[in-house]
Amino acid sequence: MTLAALGWNDRWRDAFEAIGSTGLLPARVIGEHRTHFDIATDVAELTAVLPTRLRNAATERSDLAGVGDFVALSLVGSDGHATIEAVLPRATAIIRKASSEQRPQLIAANVDWVLVVTALDGDLNLQRLERYVALIADSRAAAAIVINKSDLADGVTGSLAQNLAEIAAIAPGVPLHAISARAADSLDELEQYFANNQTVALIGSSGVGKSTLTNRLLGREAQATQEVRASDNRGRHTTTHRQLFLRPGGGSLMDTPGMRGLELWNTAAPPTDSFDDIEALAAECKFRDCKHASEPACAVRAAIATGALDAAHLARYAKRR
Repeated sequence: MTLAALGWNDRWRDAFEAIGSTGLLPARVIGEHRTHFDIATDVAELTAVLPTRLRNAATERSDLAGVGDFVALSLVGSDGHATIEAVLPRATAIIRKASSEQRPQLIAANVDWVLVVTALDGDLNLQRLERYVALIADSRAAAAIVINKSDLADGVTGSLAQNLAEIAAIAPGVPLHAISARAADSLDELEQYFANNQTVALIGSSGVGKSTLTNRLLGREAQATQEVRASDNRGRHTTTHRQLFLRPGGGSLMDTPGMRGLELWNTAAPPTDSFDDIEALAAECKFRDCKHASEPACAVRAAIATGALDAAHLARYAKRR
């Protein structure tokens, strides 16, 4: 394993040198546990801990090291652990509102692409997909949508063609892929996202096949998988924590636990964000109570389809209504 294979490049080298890193070792966080982190360096994988100094300096828990962060380490101490002395400034950060708590939660750091995985067997939810796209837009990462289980010719929510058209309408410009994670040859179109040792994260609900997709993209059984319940097509949580995997063919892949609910933290959006443009379009909708989801003759959806309105902007509007 080398740091270059995990995305280390001149940009990160400059950031590392800028913090005054003499005597420290560059590394990347590849796993997070309650008491320690799994760390990859150019020569080995180690365990590392955060010093009290960094914990006390953090304004939010999301400011602390997380999976995907590049860090500066001091060498292994007498307790057998390395120590994270600094976290390099993040290029991207996927942050949502923590479940049942009023605080930001870091999902992944320094991800180049986020593949939002949904499926035809009951998971497909257009409003949730919009929130995912808005979340990724706020992170500064790039988004693509993967509709899994395309071998189900007619899903619970309609035909594959209908589903693809509806998703394309709510996420114009976002790449869309229909695949079957159980068929290795259908994943070839996803290889482009790992070019130049880029980091890719998978997010989505439980049961959509993220763990199966992870195993196929890695070429090994790295994650446990379970069948969804036949009674309601809901998945079981087979992935319990975030972990970054190095791919033998280049690039790295992060699998994340399933998320049923998703609330945007959206710290990047100014509090005075104006929605006058959406309100003006809404006045032209056929129905006065139009939710701008799947209603016919929706002027807001039409504006998104033509590129006149940004889908992430609409997602923020829907959150604040």
